[in-house]
Amino acid sequence: MNTKAFLITPPFTQLNTPYPATAYLKGFLNTKGIAATQADLGIEVIIKLFSKQGLTDMFSYIENSKAQIPNHKQVEANLTQNAERILALRADYLKTIDAVMLFLQGKNPTLAHLICQEDFLPEASRFAQLEELDWAFGTMGTQDKAKHLATLYLEDISDLIVECIDPHFGFSRYAERLGRSANTFDELYETLQQPLTYIDRISLGLLHEKMLDINPQMVCFSVPFPGNLYSAFRCAQFIKQHFPQVKTAMGGGFPNTELRSLSDARVMEFFDFITLDDGEAPIECLIEHIEGKRELSQLKRTFTLVNGEVAYIDNSGCKDYKQSEVGTPDYSDLLLDQYISVIEIVNPMHRMWSDGRWNKLTMAHGCYWGKCTFCDISLDYIKVYEPVAARLLVDRMEELIVQTGQNGFHFVDEAAPPALMREVALEILRRNLAVSWWTNIRFEKSFTRDLCLLLKASGCIAVSGGLEVASDRLLELIQKGVTVAQVARVTRNFTEAGIMVHAYLMYGFPTQTAQETIDSLEMVRQMFEAGILQSGFWHQFAMTAHSPVRLEPEKFGVVKDSDIVGIFANNDIMFSDKTGANHDKFSFGLKKSLFNYMHGICFDYDLQDWFDFKVPRTKVNPDFIYNALQEENNFNIKPTAKIVWLGNKPSIRYSTKNKKGQSFEMAELAFHNKKGNFTIQVPKEQGEWLVRIFDSMVISYKPVTFQQIKKAYYDAGLEDFELFWDSKQVRKIKSAGLLLL
Repeated sequence: MNTKAFLITPPFTQLNTPYPATAYLKGFLNTKGIAATQADLGIEVIIKLFSKQGLTDMFSYIENSKAQIPNHKQVEANLTQNAERILALRADYLKTIDAVMLFLQGKNPTLAHLICQEDFLPEASRFAQLEELDWAFGTMGTQDKAKHLATLYLEDISDLIVECIDPHFGFSRYAERLGRSANTFDELYETLQQPLTYIDRISLGLLHEKMLDINPQMVCFSVPFPGNLYSAFRCAQFIKQHFPQVKTAMGGGFPNTELRSLSDARVMEFFDFITLDDGEAPIECLIEHIEGKRELSQLKRTFTLVNGEVAYIDNSGCKDYKQSEVGTPDYSDLLLDQYISVIEIVNPMHRMWSDGRWNKLTMAHGCYWGKCTFCDISLDYIKVYEPVAARLLVDRMEELIVQTGQNGFHFVDEAAPPALMREVALEILRRNLAVSWWTNIRFEKSFTRDLCLLLKASGCIAVSGGLEVASDRLLELIQKGVTVAQVARVTRNFTEAGIMVHAYLMYGFPTQTAQETIDSLEMVRQMFEAGILQSGFWHQFAMTAHSPVRLEPEKFGVVKDSDIVGIFANNDIMFSDKTGANHDKFSFGLKKSLFNYMHGICFDYDLQDWFDFKVPRTKVNPDFIYNALQEENNFNIKPTAKIVWLGNKPSIRYSTKNKKGQSFEMAELAFHNKKGNFTIQVPKEQGEWLVRIFDSMVISYKPVTFQQIKKAYYDAGLEDFELFWDSKQVRKIKSAGLLLL
């Protein structure tokens, strides 16, 4: 087997689904007829390690490590009780590991009953939290509870690995600290000169087999996070040592944000090329270069070594590909049936990130808003906005369903555009597809009740969006373009449609006071109490190198601690906020309160109860969110507003109604939906007109405009459209799925 490019996601990113970058690139290379193979080394290492043979080898390694030390009794004494317990229970781990992995891969569902009896799995320290979580999991089904117990079981083994084998190990990250804010390459470079770790040997053993089998001309590493940077360097180092003729390249989220000012030539001992931003055009240029068809000076957005120094070749004249030209992601080669679904923590949205296989797609490249001052809006992946046509997007969804056998989709947008979401939803409905999907949004007023109902009907199950600081002053400073009251109404619309809502929450934004932090917490408390948020997560503001806060610090009252530009990574910038509070100390209380609010409890606690230091009393009206939800946007219906009917064609039958000696011909329309049926009675002419209108809308899900409906009504010789449109009968139809968009 011979291939041009071998695309690798190094350990570790996700356990439940492939990180999509290599699938995107392989899909693009397919359109060019370029042979490419891909692998997710992370899941392959996990599968090899967490098996009966893998654990047998690991336990033997730990025993041998102790035996090689003369005074190994002292070593045993240094083991924690937790490690000693796991080692003592090794037979139980060896007995259960293969069955548990099959269960988490969805291949052994009946094991859930055994796991839930709680005398099947060996239990170490992670299970100590079970008593605390019993109330949280009380309403969970058997499968979900078993997944959580199995996840704790794997985390116990992970704790043993960290203590006895490799302190850098983590399920979704490896040696992450070495990649975080590494302004110099020194520590990472020094670590790479050390002997291979136990995990390294497993990773490189798998890589070696693949290199011999695939025989690529170039190996491209996708590095989205600091947590798979070290492994990428280890793998590239191995290739340079054992396959020196093969070129190595790195791209992805980490270099795109962190390595834009790279100048340390030592990095190029491992990688021949490092590309920035969208990967399609750069990888095509690299392949043409190694084939001898393109000069080094004609590469695109690529760092390489020229005369012993790191040089950046921009080649802006070489155009990027439009989103319509990049092809459908291709997940072939990946072990789709071997990813494992885990439930780590009781957070509905975090659970979606770690549980279940999702096909990843993007509705639009970049962000249509592109103004938030904490965001990297100066970089192309945010700045260059380009939506994909709804029809093409749903074509790709159908292709992926056939390819992967999965009909769940995660649209990984910075912020999915509401108008495009509407068109995608309509296209899904036209094609009568059964899919589930979720994405990231901005909580803007375009998400009306009716639009949310349309999205739900098309299979939307969840959205996440930034409430951020939950303070109108700070939201304006962030240029978020929303208010807290508006966010409340939008989250209400999603919730009432049956779509789960997750809010990203931020504290510590420049100039934020302790008062504003407590007021933000009160806003969040009220929103959870009102039932319009189901999930949330607090994170502390971090200044990044490419955000407006970093580029214009004087506007935000911050002082950078240093203007030194590192020769390796540059993204997180240390700063001092001369006007704000010390927000480090708020972290625990904010997160603890949120954990309780997510489970519908402790709304009556005083906010002071969450903190072990004095905090100000909130100044937020205790009914602020309630009052915001009572306010409705009173707007006149635009003539161009689209009308969509989500139901079926009604049946009609006629009757005669007598009133005060006069006879009226009436029509009874019967509507049937998945949950039941209802009827309305209207004059015969109106009933026949309604049936014709519904007939045209049901066939194609083609929206008609309000103006067209009104014209058709009068063309049929009917009178008083406004009175009819606001009648009790039409309101009944509206509540059953007649939507105004």
